[in-house]
Amino acid sequence: MKTSAEDGFIQCLENNSKLFNGVVFLLHTPKTPSFSSSLQTYIRNLRFNESTTGKPRFILTPTHVSHIPTAIICAKSHGLQIKVRSGGHDFEGLSYVSDSPNFFILDMFNLRSVNVTLEDDSAWVEAGATLGQVFYGIAGKSNTRAFPAGVCPTVGVGGHVSGGGYGNLMRKYGLTVDNVVDAKIVDVKGRILDRKSMGEDLFWAITGGGGSSFGVVLSYKIKLVRVPNRVTVFSVFRTYDENFTHLIYRYQKVAADELPEKLFIRLILDVANGKNRARFVALFLGNSENLLSLMNRRFPELGLKQKDCIKMRWIESVLFWADFPTGTPITALVSRVPQVLVHFKRKSDYLKKPIPKSGLEFIFKKMVELKTPLLTFNPYGGRMAEIPPEAKPFPHRGGNIAKIQYAANWDEKGIEAANYYINLTRMLYEYMTPYVSVNPREAFLCYRDLDIGTNRNAAGNGTYYSEDAAAVYGVKYFMDNFKRLVKIKTKVDPHNFFRDEQSIPVSQEDEIII
Repeated sequence: MKTSAEDGFIQCLENNSKLFNGVVFLLHTPKTPSFSSSLQTYIRNLRFNESTTGKPRFILTPTHVSHIPTAIICAKSHGLQIKVRSGGHDFEGLSYVSDSPNFFILDMFNLRSVNVTLEDDSAWVEAGATLGQVFYGIAGKSNTRAFPAGVCPTVGVGGHVSGGGYGNLMRKYGLTVDNVVDAKIVDVKGRILDRKSMGEDLFWAITGGGGSSFGVVLSYKIKLVRVPNRVTVFSVFRTYDENFTHLIYRYQKVAADELPEKLFIRLILDVANGKNRARFVALFLGNSENLLSLMNRRFPELGLKQKDCIKMRWIESVLFWADFPTGTPITALVSRVPQVLVHFKRKSDYLKKPIPKSGLEFIFKKMVELKTPLLTFNPYGGRMAEIPPEAKPFPHRGGNIAKIQYAANWDEKGIEAANYYINLTRMLYEYMTPYVSVNPREAFLCYRDLDIGTNRNAAGNGTYYSEDAAAVYGVKYFMDNFKRLVKIKTKVDPHNFFRDEQSIPVSQEDEIII
């Protein structure tokens, strides 16, 4: 039997159906056969696909933008919380899990058009599109245009862009949000606003401050960037037996500050067969001859060879970086099905100065002991060091060598297994404390981490806030930009309708209200 809130919400939608331009909305309730598949199709972290995970009251899948203003108005009037999901890759499941029993999912996957215009090198992209669909749409128009976004094709545009977004073009062109020129959002009053009508404050907030705190983002207008007709990539492994500590130490020295902005080299540290291992993955906006010459001068310790270098179109490099097999057709990018689904935990850090060799040896030893978590270093410098920290809500710009991701993946089901692997990740994070940013220990919003200021159990239930939770996660994610975000939030959504476990809070008489 439906609750009165559900009954009232559905009746409200039906009463306003005349506003839907004849397009029928799709509503999935626990009593309809489509509910489970609709919920699970876009769960990307299997930690939140357990029987004990809290479920939404229902799932609304808009097929037209006219559904969304009405859904907001009806949800407000019936006391329901909206969780907005575009791709489901949010690491802590905040777009489809809630600590409140009275929530529903607004699933944007039907709103996924990508309209590319080469005349002004732009594209309007709806929030429910995936990055793979965006890249494929661009490649269909040009081999020399690209977009600086993430390397996982099934990530949804809505969350990726609104949280900042980055990829292997960031040293050349900055973040995803540094290349957004317009947006459309439905605000708490149900109004559809573009950049001009929403104003520069709100536009600033939703390009790096998290869109779900301020409304429902419908689409972004992105600026395309230029790439060569052919780029060069490589992926090489090195093990602990190969002058390993010196190699990793030198990587920290050169990756951000001594290599040109057209070269991005990601470093992944893990443990294989009981030994430390490193994988270096690169994108170079140029040919292999120039790359080899550059590497021999600036980073000879890697020992890069001609046979390691592969020339390809930029769109093919997207497949390479996503670890698709060689020869995979680019049509694979439009698939919304991930290559792998696992349970996982992620955390983040920022590296300000090179970890000394003694520190590296300590971390390598601990990684061998723990076995599971791996570390990924994404180098900064280049364009990232040129953009002021206040330009967007994302503040982590100059002064950083790299952003670090901690990652643990596992296949076992259940809370016991989840707690075990999550604890391993927290232990490695703790071991890294002396070597990363401090006061605050910074974090990346798109690597959402409920260990910061909040606590939810492994199955996604029972979030508990510390008294200063918002100040803790707000400052770590946004640093000095947090105060401006709170001010904007208080102005555009004073009653805190759009909220989640780590949303931007409202202030009231100089107090932050979560």
